[in-house]
Formats: sequence, structure tokens, C-alpha cells
Amino acid sequence: MEQFLQQLINGLSLGSTYALIALGYTMVYGIIKLINFAHCDIYMIGAYVGFYCLTLLNLGFVPSLLIAMAICTALGVAIEKIAYKPLRNSPRIAVLITAIGVSLFLEYGMVALVGAGVQSYPEMTGFIATKINLGDITISMMQVVIVGVSVLLMILLQFIVKKTKMGKAMRAVSLDADAARLMGINVDATISFTFMLGSAFAGAAGVMVGMLYKSIRPLMGYLPGIKAFVASVFGGIGSIPGAMIGGYFIGLVEVMVSGYVNSLYKDAVVFAILILILIIKPTGLMGRAEREKV
Repeated sequence: MEQFLQQLINGLSLGSTYALIALGYTMVYGIIKLINFAHCDIYMIGAYVGFYCLTLLNLGFVPSLLIAMAICTALGVAIEKIAYKPLRNSPRIAVLITAIGVSLFLEYGMVALVGAGVQSYPEMTGFIATKINLGDITISMMQVVIVGVSVLLMILLQFIVKKTKMGKAMRAVSLDADAARLMGINVDATISFTFMLGSAFAGAAGVMVGMLYKSIRPLMGYLPGIKAFVASVFGGIGSIPGAMIGGYFIGLVEVMVSGYVNSLYKDAVVFAILILILIIKPTGLMGRAEREKV
């Protein structure tokens, strides 16, 4: 029982990071029907920004997290303006290829800047480094902070989407961009705001993963990004609550497979889940079927 509870705690902290990344995927897809493959590399850049804030600037966790979120926000908006906006009316395949190109540009741009080696995050000190021992169960304050920050950001997102004017605009553009434009909504500003939110969340996830696992590298975003995409598909891509549920589910599955079966199989199980979802319920847990005119 103790092992199960320990794996549950580990799964919640890992799932929190997947959920934050998955939210970026699902929001962008909900607005412009684009799988933004560069999103996982924004997560990687957030990890590096946090690393340099902690090591070179000697800042604490909160300032490093906020700076990483701010820089990733600016990067996300710049990518949308430079790479995606000119292709707004182009075929989807052109935008998809562009997203893959941007992803590779960010990855190998970072390789050129910082090298391909692994960087080690500094050990945290003070309150955040403490651990709580409950019998054979160990809970680090870092895990508590990760889950807490992730939940707070998700609540903030839900508030923005459901209660603010920009959130109403996001929902309107998601339903019908042309009708929203006729109603006076600035569709371009709404899309940029969506990229801002998703990129900020990815930056936060990058910093927290770096602090949790203590190492980062320029190609670190690929596999977590794919898993977060699986999480968004599992929950129903385009559904914000679905992305949250999917992120936690994938995180829990991964640690349970590692703890009870073999860590070599964890990735295979995650992708097997994706295949099953696409076969059984392609719209995901909370997604809705949409008709397309041909």
C-alpha cells in the first residue's frame, strides 16, 4: 500500500507538468485547429531560462518561474506572429510543416547556443528542499509546490476562459472565427492571447521539471511534448478540462508502469493508450464530434 501511495504522489507531480503542456496544445488547437509542435520546445526553453536565472542571477524559485513564463510568453507570441499568422488562410498541411520546422529550429538553435550536453539544475535549499516522511512514504516540498502551482495556474485559466471578456472571445473564435469577426471580436488578438497563455504554462512546466529531475538538455522537449499531446487527445483535444484530466492520467500511468512493471515499457504503454483512444473514442474523453463540410 505504501508503494502505491508513493507512486500516486510521484504520478500527480509528473502529471501536473504534462497537464500544463497539454493545455497549450489543446487551447491552440481549439482556436485555430493547429497542433503546435513547437510548443514542446517552448517548454524546453522555459527550463533553460529557469536554469540560468537560478545559477547566473542567483534568483529564487518564484522569480525564476515568473521570468521563464514571461520569456516563453513573448516567444510564443513571436512564433505565432512570424511563423503562423502569414499562413492563416493556407492549407493545414502547410501550417503543420511550418510547426515542425519551428520546433527543429528551436531545438537545434539551443544546441548551437548552449551545446548538446546535459545541464544540471542546482540543488534547492530552504523550505522547498525539505521532505516529509510518513512511514515509508516520502513527499518532497518540491512535489507539493509543483502540484500546487499547476493547480493554481489551471484554476486561473478556467477563470480567464469562463469569466473574462477575452475568455468569451476565445470561446467565440473557437466556435466560429468568421462569425466572431463579424461580431466585432479581434480574432488576431484572441489567437495571440491564446499562444501567450499556452506558452506561459509551458515555461512554468519546464522550470518545474528541471527542478524535479535536476537535468535539462536541448532535446528534452520532444518526448514530454508527445506525451502531453497524447494527454490532450485522451481528454479530448480542444477541451481544457479534458487536457487536465489527460495530463494527470498519463502521469499516473507512466509512474505505475515504472513502479510495478518495468520502466522500459512506460513509453510503449502511453502510446498504446493513444492508439486505443483513437480506435475506441477518437474524440477523447470530453471531446465532441464535429462535422466538416467537404
